[in-house]
Amino acid sequence: MKSKLYKSLACSMLGASMLTLGSCTDLSETIYSEIASEQYEFSESDNQGQFATVYSSLRDFYWAWYGYADLDICTDLWCIPLRLGVGWGDLYISFHKHEFHAGLGHLSGLWTNGYAGITACNKLLDQTESLKLTDSQVAQLRAYRALYYYLLFDLFRNIPLETTFYNNPEGYQPKQATPQEMWDFIIGELNDVKNACGTDVKAGKNGEMNNYVVHMILAKMYLNHNAWFNNHSDNSYYEKCIDELETILAESQYQLAPNYEDNFKEDITTSPEIIFGIPFEYLYAGGNYFANLWMNEAGRATWQFTGWATGGGGALNQFLNTYKGIQVDYATNKATATDKRFGLCWIGGPQVDYAGEKIMVDGTQLNYTYNMRSIDNPGCYPMEGYRLQKYEILEGDWGSSYDDIPFFRLADAKMMKAECLLRLGGYKGETKEDAAELVTEVRRRAFDNEADAKRTVADLEGNSVYKYGYWENTAKQDESDNITSELDTNGDIELGGLLDDLAWEFVAEHHRRQDLIRFRLKNNPQQNVYNGKSWFCKKAITGNGHEADIFPIYRDILNGNVNLVQNPGYSE
Repeated sequence: MKSKLYKSLACSMLGASMLTLGSCTDLSETIYSEIASEQYEFSESDNQGQFATVYSSLRDFYWAWYGYADLDICTDLWCIPLRLGVGWGDLYISFHKHEFHAGLGHLSGLWTNGYAGITACNKLLDQTESLKLTDSQVAQLRAYRALYYYLLFDLFRNIPLETTFYNNPEGYQPKQATPQEMWDFIIGELNDVKNACGTDVKAGKNGEMNNYVVHMILAKMYLNHNAWFNNHSDNSYYEKCIDELETILAESQYQLAPNYEDNFKEDITTSPEIIFGIPFEYLYAGGNYFANLWMNEAGRATWQFTGWATGGGGALNQFLNTYKGIQVDYATNKATATDKRFGLCWIGGPQVDYAGEKIMVDGTQLNYTYNMRSIDNPGCYPMEGYRLQKYEILEGDWGSSYDDIPFFRLADAKMMKAECLLRLGGYKGETKEDAAELVTEVRRRAFDNEADAKRTVADLEGNSVYKYGYWENTAKQDESDNITSELDTNGDIELGGLLDDLAWEFVAEHHRRQDLIRFRLKNNPQQNVYNGKSWFCKKAITGNGHEADIFPIYRDILNGNVNLVQNPGYSE
């Protein structure tokens, strides 16, 4: 965010680029990052600068090359295909097809950056006395550590539990905790500190920890418990989820932003909807690469941004077809929808530059096509696929690199409560009808007509409008189409309408993989949508296997620690 440039400059002097728990050390102050704590008595203002890595690791976890933001490519919303004529993209095919293996570089980045954040927290907590950390700072560090563990637990499940850095013996190598041990630790830590991190709403928007963020992490844990443990016999976790959400929903400073796009601006701290954000700033805390990932190199002219562009990402037309009121002119590749989020999120068809002139590529106007042909056989040509414009794209060098990330927002809390009410059939006097109203509240800003925004219980419990099924066109350009189209069973997804709403609201916000794992098939309750449904160039997994719900541990990480055991279903 450009408004925080002066603050990022100060933080960068400490080797950091994220905001700290309080304020960054002034430029005039001494830099103590290389002074051992036992040799210097830190003041409270001094030790703020020591928290830098706690925050920068989250930024790296989310948007470093091979980051958390990319994991939507495992889902039914968008992909990064092999781009013909460009020569890259094959790195991401295995994720789209769910052909996971221990040699995928993505897995190294997620694990390494996640544990970098945990290590940063442990180092500081080990020095609580010498650094003179306040009770609130200790609570916030414990909460941040639990956040990292929540993310790693979701991705890998069988992970080491480490609570110290300086107190381990020489040559120590960690062992994995059981999933239940890890669950108990995360829940225990969050419950211990959920009323000790402060109630400053703005702090959460700036990437700092407060009580509301802790309640949100707890709610996420409870919401996903049954799916993570593949045991759907205990609905009490949905009750616990609602209990945590009520603290957030009762805070009057949180409101739905009047405009959907307010949550994806360069600076999201002005949005009343943001519960927890990850601040980005181009020069010293850059890394939101959505514009760079999605836009064709020539397409940069639409916004006059001059940074790199790969033209990699493409939206699955099976998903685009689900938007309410979608109308497609296949001759021109232009599409419109009644749902405003379609136009706010996606750009397609013939492209023009900032001045309104046609963007030409080798004598042909740049035209993002509505359809893509194949993930890798033969792949997609440079103009295939609609592109994401959800995050504000600014002119100049940065594209979207200034844009903060809305990690948790109020719309999410409302939708989570709605899901739990539907699964429970009601709770503490609230009913399924209240769930439908919560979803309608979130939808209202996306429609001009109240009737279009309205969702009923029948809508949410009914069929998904997504036409699942394997689809691929293996013909090359200028060849006759060679299409494989195998339609899946329709109407077999629990709460299918709600699953659709989650996609429309949260596409490209790190939600979809978790959602698809949580939602099950009616005709096979032991199987989820993530594994059990097929879509563009991705086949369904038959049977009840859940190995793909988590990722394998990266090969080099396994080889570096004899105590680590590969996740079930994967080879070393």
